[in-house]
Amino acid sequence: MPDAPTQSHSNHARYMPAFHFFVLPVLFINAIVQIVGAARAPGAATAWGAVVALALAAAAVLLRVMALTVQDRVIRLEETLRLTRLLPSRAADIARLSRSHFVALRFASDAEVSGLIDRILAGEITSRRDIKAAVKDWRPDFFRA
Repeated sequence: MPDAPTQSHSNHARYMPAFHFFVLPVLFINAIVQIVGAARAPGAATAWGAVVALALAAAAVLLRVMALTVQDRVIRLEETLRLTRLLPSRAADIARLSRSHFVALRFASDAEVSGLIDRILAGEITSRRDIKAAVKDWRPDFFRA
């Protein structure tokens, strides 16, 4: 089920409230509290508590990064298949695109993707943000993790 009835460049970013606004803040605050506690009362137990708190906060961040990395790889595969179907004569150009380009191009309509690829390869637009901002006919992606 879609997160919103429509999606555009201005509202496509996705937050998971339980993760972004509860889990991460609690883990980071806990890490700070444990570090302060270890500094105020040095010892093996307080030092170990601080290490574990830092490990938990790092694990949460790394888990998110790993999930997004896997999703980016899937997007790259999906977009490679889509672009190969849409632009069979441009296989060499498609091969020159980066993972970041594919991630941004997934929002472009079939009709405008060729022009955007031309602009990317010419160096006119390079970042994900610039590519997404250049999309005129937005294809929503409601499945981003």
